[in-house]
Amino acid sequence: MTTRILPAVGDPDAARSVTTLLSQLPDAEPAPPVADSTQLVDTLARLAAASLDELPEVVLVHERIGPVPALELVREVALRFPAVGVVLITADASPVLFSAAMDSGARGLVTLPLGYEELASRVQTAAQWSAGVRRHLGSGPDQAAGPGGTVVTVSGAKGGVGTTVAAVHLALAARASGRSVALVDMDLQSGDVASYLDVQFRRSVADLAAITDISPRVLQDAVYVHETGLSLLLSPAEGERGEEVTDRAARQVVSALRGRHEVVVVDCGSRLDGANAAVIEMADTALLVTTPDVVAVRAAKRTVRMWERLQVRKAEETITLVNRQHRSSEIQPPLVQKITGTRVAGVSVPAHFKELQAVVDAGRLHELDAKSTVKQALWSLAGELGLVRAAQAAGRPGKQLARSGADRGSLGLRRRTGGR
Repeated sequence: MTTRILPAVGDPDAARSVTTLLSQLPDAEPAPPVADSTQLVDTLARLAAASLDELPEVVLVHERIGPVPALELVREVALRFPAVGVVLITADASPVLFSAAMDSGARGLVTLPLGYEELASRVQTAAQWSAGVRRHLGSGPDQAAGPGGTVVTVSGAKGGVGTTVAAVHLALAARASGRSVALVDMDLQSGDVASYLDVQFRRSVADLAAITDISPRVLQDAVYVHETGLSLLLSPAEGERGEEVTDRAARQVVSALRGRHEVVVVDCGSRLDGANAAVIEMADTALLVTTPDVVAVRAAKRTVRMWERLQVRKAEETITLVNRQHRSSEIQPPLVQKITGTRVAGVSVPAHFKELQAVVDAGRLHELDAKSTVKQALWSLAGELGLVRAAQAAGRPGKQLARSGADRGSLGLRRRTGGR
């Protein structure tokens, strides 16, 4: 049986060394190396979307891969693509690292400098494990499509552009279509999801920061189930506690939620820190919200450029939402697309804040009237992003999904939303 191997090696010299040895392995089909963590995850996601059978049996992760640290990358690949055997390449052969690698989901560890026999043995073991998992999972389309839920981040070009309103209604639209949905407030110092949804809850994402293995029970204790059926993971009430949430903790929290929900919407606010940068990097879709004015559009351009410099997200992989759009605005969506270099969403949200004012002041954003043009636009955006089921996306989101949400609202009070 041919073993397909995908190396993730950032250093060119190390990549050549790995490729040379892999080419000598019997029945091996090595792919060209990917240079960073983003490229690896994107490649695997694209292959998984096509078919489980398209995924390589073995992924090799070099210790100097970046920008995501190697062990964190091993954990993410193991969680999202459980049918792939991950092998870590490292110069550290200590029992401590070996244990950490196994805890992260690696199926083996190869020490540097590379040796043919050790590499062949670890690859063979990982490939056999992968084949066993695939036999167990089968190769049907339902199994192939589900390494985990869809993660969408919503970020603001600057404060006050409507980031939280957009995040809340994307989550509500997905939930109303029958999906299990988690809404995470990763605006760690000034998050307002709780205020918009009239929630008082003492647990927050900071309570999960120090936990190395987030079990379903631990996650359940930290999540608040809203009357709409949304699973809410809130920002800490004490803003200074946001510093407890590291990039590693953020990845682990979102990965745990993705494993139990079909859709995870993350409100990242307008401030970039290590935690929300990590989530934006791992997200399936990154949405950037701006308003059609010079200051906000310039801020959107700065944000996109910063994401690129920090290797968080490429401009062409970012979708920009134009909020508070009016036909008389001098800045229209095509110009925003040209300035930022991103893809602008096909839906723009109209400048009708009066529709929102009453529910915002009451902290009942989820009770926004179905006839609201703002709500209809945001729920249509949820369909554009693939967050709602096909049957609902084909109709008029503002009416169909709102009715569906009302039908399920009382059900959300009686039972907790489960996993996939």
